[in-house]
Amino acid sequence: MAKVSSVYNKIGELRARYYAIATGKQQLLELIGETEIAEQVYNSNAIENSTLTFEETEKILLQIDLDRYISEREIFEAKNLARVASYINKKAKERELDIDLILLLHKMLLSNIRDDAAGRFRNDSEWVRVGNYIAVNPKEVPARLEKMIAGYNADIKKNIVERIAKLHLDFEHIHPFIDGNGRIGRVLNNYLLIREGFVPINIKFIDRKKYYEAFREFDQGGKTKIMEQIVGRALLNSYHKRLAYLEDKKIITLKEFAKLHKFSYSSMLNKANRQTVEAFLEKGIWKIGIK
Repeated sequence: MAKVSSVYNKIGELRARYYAIATGKQQLLELIGETEIAEQVYNSNAIENSTLTFEETEKILLQIDLDRYISEREIFEAKNLARVASYINKKAKERELDIDLILLLHKMLLSNIRDDAAGRFRNDSEWVRVGNYIAVNPKEVPARLEKMIAGYNADIKKNIVERIAKLHLDFEHIHPFIDGNGRIGRVLNNYLLIREGFVPINIKFIDRKKYYEAFREFDQGGKTKIMEQIVGRALLNSYHKRLAYLEDKKIITLKEFAKLHKFSYSSMLNKANRQTVEAFLEKGIWKIGIK
């Protein structure tokens, strides 16, 4: 990705374009948000080792029969996460992030999966390992989360990418639950983005290796640069997609675009991955809007 400062500036420019043209197009924006839920669910669950494909995730959410046996847990993981994603899309502007809200979202996520653990933090005897380290003492979880939220709110002058990356890393480092930490952490990213007038992001399964590197970087040295890159790219991707629709562009695949302009597809793919062109990933396919 380009230099961090230029990425921040680009996000600001795209956000301004977005607000300049979004008026009167709420129905289209809602449709985009609704269609993205299946992608968010697929990617977030896949990062946590779900076996569901994107197509199977879509079928579950549309209540279409599947061609193979799927465990009840994976079915509820898809349905529950979709419910949480829909909830935050509608409610994020109404309520500040606090401990009670985190517990509510977790209860929604683990309902019918682990009802014994849904909506509560780890108890005094529930220690968990995260990668190569043991997560914080269960007794410290509420206080650490309060400090995390306070730190996020105190950093209001920092760029949104820095703030989201830091909060996400802090949350996963605390690991407040015995199950569902990654999914809730990624949900909180979008809750806060929407609250602050940005668009939601989708951290992709294909970026999982880089995503795990970000946690190692933070755990070993307290640095947030890799996560900032991931969040920055995801935010650029979300704006590129919405602007392609809002600005009434013709949407074609990146491969078609490269062929049309006689560009190297591998070069265009590299630029898309770095988000230095206004391409976006939709249902696993790179696309771009053209006039």
